[in-house]
Amino acid sequence: MVAKLPEEEHPIRAFGWAARDESGVLSPFTFSRRATGEKDVCFKVLYCGMCHSDLHMVKNEWGSSTYPLVPGHEIVGVVTEVGSKVQKFKVGDKVGVGCMVGSCHSCHNCTNNLENYCPEMILTYSAKYHDGTTTYGGYSDIMVVDEHFIIRIPDTLPLDATAPLLCAGITVYSPLRYYGLDKPGMHVGVVGLGGLGHMAVKFAKAMGLNVTVISTSPSKKQEAIEHLGADSFLVSRDQDQMKAAMGTMDGIIDTVSAMHLLMPLIGLLKTNGKLVLVGAPEKPLELPAFSLLMGRKMVGGSAIGGMKETQEMIDFAAKHNITADIEVIPMKYVNTAMERILKADVRYRFVIDIGNTISSAH
Repeated sequence: MVAKLPEEEHPIRAFGWAARDESGVLSPFTFSRRATGEKDVCFKVLYCGMCHSDLHMVKNEWGSSTYPLVPGHEIVGVVTEVGSKVQKFKVGDKVGVGCMVGSCHSCHNCTNNLENYCPEMILTYSAKYHDGTTTYGGYSDIMVVDEHFIIRIPDTLPLDATAPLLCAGITVYSPLRYYGLDKPGMHVGVVGLGGLGHMAVKFAKAMGLNVTVISTSPSKKQEAIEHLGADSFLVSRDQDQMKAAMGTMDGIIDTVSAMHLLMPLIGLLKTNGKLVLVGAPEKPLELPAFSLLMGRKMVGGSAIGGMKETQEMIDFAAKHNITADIEVIPMKYVNTAMERILKADVRYRFVIDIGNTISSAH
């Protein structure tokens, strides 16, 4: 009898919730995952965070969606099977997957642990894998992923509240590190207090920074200072408050995805200050050159992080007991949750209890 090669093995039957068209309505969907290859990790999905980009993707608002589309890139679970050449993981390990499941492994970015900037980076869902198949995300019961793109979750972290760190967490951790805004005593502003913003406050405080939350909503002041531990709060529409804070910040992490003015934010920066955009407004923002010239200021951007840095971020979170503030929901609530995300009606991340509710949501 001839032994079967891994690629000849039967694919794995999976169940999830998918959008079938640009209406964005999610419904039950049965599909196939590839069989666990020699370098693959197969894991049972227990929780999946709902990112704002999931909402954009199910409605094809960025023009890149392919249907049926199973969203989800803040995925955590427990390993059920590993390939013969997997070295870092074993059955029973707690693991996570973020925004990507593949890259070329050979370009300049990949060889410098920046797989997230690889031109051939493969997104966790609605993309094409190396074998030409479509990738499906974490609103599903099982994942099969190359071990290189698997993150180990420390036992001290609760899986449900850790899931959002795999996108929201790394998206703010990476620019704080890269732009040197991680030195104790520095003054950093965080614009917007949503899924990304609340994580930025937590990581910045753990790094020993003086943190000011900048928001259009005065009602968020108590939450920012008393619950999240920010040092101060600025209402961006209050001219007097903004004027008083001019030239006081070493850097600003701007998490806002809606259209907004950059000039008042640049004004808050010290000489050599850095404004880093991690939100992605749909239309171009106006960038007044004069405000940059007067003070040698910088506007930069940042998107998630490579696999090495993502693991570093998770380990830092475990050391400092950092998790997301979440609302756990059953699978069948997902369409209502999407509507609430659209209204910004969540503090601060929905997490789907896949393990306990996906089978009952058929």
